[in-house]
Amino acid sequence: MRVIIRKTYEEMSKEATALVKKRLTVKRDLVLGLATGSTPLGLYRELVRMHKEEGFSFKLVRSFNLDEYYGLPPTHEQSYRYFMDTNLFDHLDIDKRNTRVPDGLAPDVEAFCREYEEAIKRVGGIDLQVLGIGGDGHIGFNEPGSSLASRTRLVALDEQTINDNSRFFARREDVPKFAITMGVGTVLEAKEIILLVNGEKKAEVLAKAIEGPVTSLISASALQFHPKVSVFLDEPAASALTRTAYYRFSEEAEKKLGREIF
Repeated sequence: MRVIIRKTYEEMSKEATALVKKRLTVKRDLVLGLATGSTPLGLYRELVRMHKEEGFSFKLVRSFNLDEYYGLPPTHEQSYRYFMDTNLFDHLDIDKRNTRVPDGLAPDVEAFCREYEEAIKRVGGIDLQVLGIGGDGHIGFNEPGSSLASRTRLVALDEQTINDNSRFFARREDVPKFAITMGVGTVLEAKEIILLVNGEKKAEVLAKAIEGPVTSLISASALQFHPKVSVFLDEPAASALTRTAYYRFSEEAEKKLGREIF
């Protein structure tokens, strides 16, 4: 696991974008796994800038989103399809037919979840998965207690998640209580993973996820099982880590060797 610490959110976002650009340069039809929330917005802004100012094309890129609220139509301002369109897809030359977000109105949820997994397999799997981390340590909507082998499915949201997300809704009672999410097992099948974390509020849970024991109570801790994870942090998010000196040493070693060290 690579842990890259930068002073500010803007700097960490640019560093993460550089990695995405590097992978896209090698494989223009990269399959991206994408996340929503405030944390990846810096990355998405940089990708849009890359397209508009550098002429970088996303025409061949395919994407699968981690999750979606169950019960919200794609036109709802708090749906994750709406989020992805307004913050990323509408500003790129990506073919929207190649962008997949779980269907929050799927009439047969189990059938939809099976098909979502099959769709990922049909394109050869996710090449690069972008993740954030919830206040209780979840990735996607894999709440505490989720099986580390879980697949795409319908889940009930934890009270902390509902509280955390209530800031996006007019009233707390408007927050959906269910969501469709990729499972932890699904996420771990991605060939490579980027975890983005910013702010002091996430520092303690982030430290537990990457330096503590692997536990289903913190689904992000399962990333310790993955062979190719890059964690991008700002200094406040890194403030509870105990091995900061080693992470900085390892990054310096990467520069001297001219290669990434996982």
